[in-house]
Amino acid sequence: MASSSISTFPASQTSLTILILGSGGREHALAYKLAQSKRVSKVLVAPGNGGTAIMGGKVTNVLEKWGGSTGYESIAQWAREQGVDLVVPGPEQPLVDGAEVVFRKAGIPVFGPSPAAALLEGSKSLSKAFMARNSIPTASFRSFTSDQYTQASEYIQSNPFTSGRCVIKASGLAAGKGVLIPESTDEAIEALKSVMLDREFGDAGDEVVVEEYLTGPEISVLAFCDGYSVVPLPAAQDHKRIGDGDVGPNTGGMGAYAPAPVATPDIMERVMKESLEPTLKGMREEGHPFVGMLFTGFILTSDGPKVLEYNVRFGDPETQALMLLLSDETDLAEVMLACVERRLDSVKLAYRDGHAVSVVLASQGYPGKYPKGIPMSIPPMPEGVQVFHAGTAIKGDTGVTDGGRVLAVCAFAPSLRQAVDMAYSGVELVEFEGKTFRRDIAYRALAAEPAPLTSTASSSSIPQRPVTGLTYASAGVSVENGNSLVDNIKPIVKATRRPGADASIGGFGGAFDLSAAGYSDPILVSGTDGVGTKLRVALEYGKHDTVGIDLVAMSVNDLIVQGAEPLYFLDYFACSALDIQVAQDVITGIATGCLESGCALIGGETAEMPGMYHGDDYDLAGFAVGAVERSQLLPRTDIVAGDYLIGLPSDGLHSNGFSLVRKIVSLAGLTYDSPTPWSEDVPLGESLLRPTRLYIKPLLPGIKSGLFKGMSHITGGGFTENIPRIFSDPALQGLGVEIDLRTWTLDPVWKWLMSAGNVAPLEMARTFNCGVGMVIVVGANEVDAALQSLTEGGERAFVMGKVTDKSGVQYVGMDTWSV
Repeated sequence: MASSSISTFPASQTSLTILILGSGGREHALAYKLAQSKRVSKVLVAPGNGGTAIMGGKVTNVLEKWGGSTGYESIAQWAREQGVDLVVPGPEQPLVDGAEVVFRKAGIPVFGPSPAAALLEGSKSLSKAFMARNSIPTASFRSFTSDQYTQASEYIQSNPFTSGRCVIKASGLAAGKGVLIPESTDEAIEALKSVMLDREFGDAGDEVVVEEYLTGPEISVLAFCDGYSVVPLPAAQDHKRIGDGDVGPNTGGMGAYAPAPVATPDIMERVMKESLEPTLKGMREEGHPFVGMLFTGFILTSDGPKVLEYNVRFGDPETQALMLLLSDETDLAEVMLACVERRLDSVKLAYRDGHAVSVVLASQGYPGKYPKGIPMSIPPMPEGVQVFHAGTAIKGDTGVTDGGRVLAVCAFAPSLRQAVDMAYSGVELVEFEGKTFRRDIAYRALAAEPAPLTSTASSSSIPQRPVTGLTYASAGVSVENGNSLVDNIKPIVKATRRPGADASIGGFGGAFDLSAAGYSDPILVSGTDGVGTKLRVALEYGKHDTVGIDLVAMSVNDLIVQGAEPLYFLDYFACSALDIQVAQDVITGIATGCLESGCALIGGETAEMPGMYHGDDYDLAGFAVGAVERSQLLPRTDIVAGDYLIGLPSDGLHSNGFSLVRKIVSLAGLTYDSPTPWSEDVPLGESLLRPTRLYIKPLLPGIKSGLFKGMSHITGGGFTENIPRIFSDPALQGLGVEIDLRTWTLDPVWKWLMSAGNVAPLEMARTFNCGVGMVIVVGANEVDAALQSLTEGGERAFVMGKVTDKSGVQYVGMDTWSV
């Protein structure tokens, strides 16, 4: 009888069937990467989307229902009959609902945590308490149940946090919308009421977390976990808000990039040692080992990285970018199986050397109401560019939109700048009506990229009687520095691109295509302005990164009062000798202002003029052009006595009255390094250089819907000089306004100026904005709709007066301004 021996273990299964639950861009990206695995024979996506429907090969959409009243038993039984070897839930809901238990009982492992472990995302109150027990760095907090509204309100009013601000979080799942960030105690109480009493987020608000507001850049760290080991993917940065410059409502995410430059090796080491490893250890010790994808949001504070929240699944749109970073040798199916089999330390997880970017294309109206069924055209993409579908479907032979976030155009390249450019080249090829996207994905990282500075010889090294021909440099002008500045700011400027403008610089002029911007019968409106003597504060305090925002705001806010959407902006920077860092700080601020107002920075002039300017002095001027459809031009001529005035708050002084402010500061014996007399948290220079508020995006919806009759930007001249400009048309002669000064509370800065400078209330009203940066005229029957539109745009609007049949500005309640 022959003997037999076994010298090796049985070979691993090589015909795996994987079931993905979900229909978004994240699920398409996972199917894309899983299908590359040599071990996988089928990738089933339930229900999938238009993208997974046309992938072919190993990937197939299935119509088996799951979740909600259907539950998971029927799809688990179906999966067992189909021979499914692994289930990968995309969204968090099936994990919180307990899908992992149902599939496990059917004999099918799930890449995801148990329902108890999924409560790290399902309950913010539970996750914060878990962090506290396990000494994981996070914001200070307290939790309150639905019957503790009074206690929660008293806690907020006690001003418990050193930052002076708090964040209100609905504890349960709220589709990513349950976090409110009020700016004041009054707003915080209102936010608490909306969650706990008004039930804005339904049952998710049965418990509320009140935590300290933290500041710093945010990163997303997605990490594979097997209950014992944790292996993070490169840190990513997401862009949550709908508008360029991070303005407007929150969304599910409008784009992402990875690796995030702010996530340095030191930062990532602290993330691992202080947060991720203690999280896995704590979950294991509390009896709920975490298996699957742990997606942790961090904020990088001055005290180090702190956890904002946990998620228990892949992120969207981070996943779309991260899948492009995984190396060809990394088998995602093998990594997932290693996690569920508790052997993550045995598999290879490697990344490509480069950067990946995702840009989300959304439906018009998102994150509000949006249409569906819009036909799409997606031609072949350039090499290195990949399109992942999200809200799409196949109707006949045509791909159509079927959701708010429609597609993610992604790219991988050796550098971040190349990846961004490639992604946007793909964005330009995709066509569907109402295509909405951010044009500034990764703009912060691009703006922070170092560029070589060119040093120049000192003037003393130039011979008084040159033996060689004179050069421009010998006259004190450095062409090389000018060229270096242009090179340094090109990525900053490029981030401001919008339809109609390519936002490139370096040529003789900038062009704008009005038809590409969507106008049919436009009127062009232009404006120019400067920053005034606020520049002297910037020069003496040595802070130059906000005056560029002021420059943009002073011009574009003057355009919007005529109903015009700012289209493009040009700047003029003049100095004695070009300091590249100062100029770059200024122009970065200009680009930031353009991003926040939705206009393209298409050109400018940097003038180095020794003899005209002296020392470190520089001056700024800006020129903006906007467009308005003829029918929406403001002010309208139907303004009548009895119409109402709505005010929008300012962010302090903005950029007017600084000659008087500087005089008061001098008479008070203060310097710009002195503590701010009305708020000692920051130096006076920081307070005075707070930039002018940009009102463009909150106002555009009301303009386009015809809610507003006229507007006034409150700059130099205060209310007294600026509001009467609304009535300059002959048809409006004889009209004026009555302002009730009791309708808002003067901030401490205004009271200090009045007191320290002995400035009369009437002088305040005709010099400063006094806390109101924009005044809007609306008809009596449109007040509620106008206030709602402005509130939805993030403004704290309020009624402040009425139009009268007496010209000029009349003030009511001026006695309340006495100090």
